[in-house]
Amino acid sequence: MTTAVAEDRLATLEAKLDALAHQVDFVVAALREQEARRGMWDELRRDLVPLTSEAVDHLSRELDDVRAFVQPADLLRLLRRLLRDLPYLEALLDQVESLSQLGADLSPLGREVVVAAMRGLADLEERGYFAFAKGGKEVMDRVVASLGREDLHSLGEALPPALEALKELATPEVVGLLPRVAAELRRPPAEDKGLLRLLWQVRRPEARRGLARVLGLLEALGSDPVGAAAAPSPENSTPSI
Repeated sequence: MTTAVAEDRLATLEAKLDALAHQVDFVVAALREQEARRGMWDELRRDLVPLTSEAVDHLSRELDDVRAFVQPADLLRLLRRLLRDLPYLEALLDQVESLSQLGADLSPLGREVVVAAMRGLADLEERGYFAFAKGGKEVMDRVVASLGREDLHSLGEALPPALEALKELATPEVVGLLPRVAAELRRPPAEDKGLLRLLWQVRRPEARRGLARVLGLLEALGSDPVGAAAAPSPENSTPSI
């Protein structure tokens, strides 16, 4: 009985010694880790001391340069104002973040718009719009250089009647007639016809309609008030035979 109790106490004592050994190992490991960290901090402090000294010297020189313009009271006032306006600064930063997000959302759309614009410009260049604009600019330069103020005034007065005349000419009948007239003017006569053959040709309905139009045109030219004003006086005109 005494032997069993002694063995139990011995086992308990060994367990306590093992726990104590584990605790001592943990304390030693913690001390080693703390020593390693202290060595790291010491090394970092040794590395930062020259940099800190240089930064302080540079800051001192800069402050010496602005000492005549900035006082410590100004810095304190600025700091107090910044602290007081922190909510406004936060709101401003929120707006900047919103604009940044909006820019990120619109960036793909902007790229698509730029690509579409580049394609449109390339298509216009292939069709010759740019060359036409360049040539038109040269023509306009010549027109502007050749016209004076009085010419522009006369052109401005003559432009409305000219536009009205163009509107009258821009009818399907006149537009369809112009190509046929141009083709007939380009085509030379097949033979030199005599007066009798020409009079015989007038018998055709097409020739009579054309002659009626020519006579109507001559009457319109003869009734032009500008032509009548520019016509010579009877005293200076040559008598007809």
